[in-house]
Amino acid sequence: MQGAARRRPFPAAAPGSPQPAGPLYPGRHGAVKNEDTFKTSPFHLDLWFYFTLQNWVLDFGRPIAMIILPLEWFPLNKPSAGDYFHMAYNVITPFLLLKLIERSPKTLPRSMIYVSIIMFVMGASIHLVGDSVNHRLIFSGYQHHLSVRENPIIKNLKPETLIDSFELLYYYDEYLGHSMWYIPFFLILFIYFTGCFTPVEEESRMPVAALLLMGPSSLYYWYLVTEGQIFILYIFTFFAMMALVMHQKRKGLVLDSNGLFLFYSFIITLVLIALWVVWLWNDKTLRKKYPGVIYIPEPWAFYTLHMSNLHPAKESF
Repeated sequence: MQGAARRRPFPAAAPGSPQPAGPLYPGRHGAVKNEDTFKTSPFHLDLWFYFTLQNWVLDFGRPIAMIILPLEWFPLNKPSAGDYFHMAYNVITPFLLLKLIERSPKTLPRSMIYVSIIMFVMGASIHLVGDSVNHRLIFSGYQHHLSVRENPIIKNLKPETLIDSFELLYYYDEYLGHSMWYIPFFLILFIYFTGCFTPVEEESRMPVAALLLMGPSSLYYWYLVTEGQIFILYIFTFFAMMALVMHQKRKGLVLDSNGLFLFYSFIITLVLIALWVVWLWNDKTLRKKYPGVIYIPEPWAFYTLHMSNLHPAKESF
């Protein structure tokens, strides 16, 4: 007898049946798609609709809900309605981004996607805390068009080290939180955009539903760029998209319906930003707060400067 039993080879898979996953077979996560084979990708109406809707309701709508709903329902020492909107946003948005990546006809770098999603959730959570306190200060007379030290309710605080604490809070809200939130957000959109090319000219058309969604989507990106003060990040992402489109065009590839929707939304966003800047170009107060070369005022700064009389600060708080 032989000292060791001879191992039986695994039988070949039947024609048409999927191979079993395991260390001896390449699983579905290890499979690599042929980059020369371009699959069709229909317009993802459901995902783009949910994505646009939750952006407007949970992101743009959260400070509005905080102001409109009575303070008796959400005391100043408790999370506001907008905070709960933000919590929902921090869960739903990463889920929709992952679903969008799953539907890409091209194999995308998963490790980079996972790290970006983790950073997105962490940055949005940091922003949740800082933004919650900053927006609640509106009820005490805080003015967003002024810097932290110039605000009437802040500059006379004693001891003065408290002002440093509020500046730290502002830093977490407007700088660290925004960076860790928006950089991975735009990176994921760009990675998805790289898989939105096809050699078939007939697929480079948008359905009517995409045209209807383009307006609300572009307007939200305008709000995101202006309120988040991320114009440089946005414009670099847009230039990268343009460069990729020109590069792929030389290969005979064109954008599919999803790529066109994202690309045209960014173009309309740029037009809206330009109109916003031209409209507020001669505003001396906002010019003082945004003295840099790139002058793009925040919508909330404009609100507290020109429209705060609609919601006067409550002296009881």
